[in-house]
Amino acid sequence: MIYGLYLSATGVLTNSYRQDVISNNLANAETVGYKKNVALFQQRLTEAQAERNPNRSSDLLENIGGGLLCAPTEMDTTQGELENTGNKLDVAITGDGYFGVQDANGGIKLTRNGSFQLDRQGRLILSNTGNLVLDQDRKPITLDPTQRSLIEIASDGQITVADKQVAKLGVFSVPDPKQLTKQGETLLNYSDPNKITPSKATVVGGALERANVDPATELTVLMDAQRQLEANANMIRYQDSTLNRLVNDVGKVA
Repeated sequence: MIYGLYLSATGVLTNSYRQDVISNNLANAETVGYKKNVALFQQRLTEAQAERNPNRSSDLLENIGGGLLCAPTEMDTTQGELENTGNKLDVAITGDGYFGVQDANGGIKLTRNGSFQLDRQGRLILSNTGNLVLDQDRKPITLDPTQRSLIEIASDGQITVADKQVAKLGVFSVPDPKQLTKQGETLLNYSDPNKITPSKATVVGGALERANVDPATELTVLMDAQRQLEANANMIRYQDSTLNRLVNDVGKVA
């Protein structure tokens, strides 16, 4: 394989991947509780570096390097801006913590999306998925739907109906946020559910946490990725043209 073509191809692939990640962030800029993804890369080792075999490479290739590889995408867990909604069942977390909701198997999923509502049975559910919202003991929360206007949620997550304490909203933390994986619909899965513990983070009633995506910044990075992709694609065309002349013109003279 022509080494220059390979390096340019890795540049096209990695920047195409980078564009996909940024585009997904932009598509979710208005999604409540969304945490943006960060495209990461790592250096590809040369054959000599990877196999510890100096006979498989040369000083020239060692100086050029082995190009780029895509690394696993990471999630940026920084706090998003809070937006007041006036809806008593909307809740936002300030600080390190996640709401707990019940998955289809009775386990726990985490989310920063605090857009809640009551179903017909008075159970508190996540608006976009219908997952049951859990209390501090990981049990579903049930409220009286006829007294919806009297529901209040305090900063410690305590839920009162007509000044009577009925439940405490479950807010949980994890020891290693890097072990969180996205499941779609703003739901997160933690690798070891047994290590999920109650959080001391405070909550704000009548507000929602916006996505931590700055569209202006993401568009700037997207244009940079596009320019780099085009530059690598142009290098492929240039090298292809050079090889064409080598084969058809120089080859004829020879």
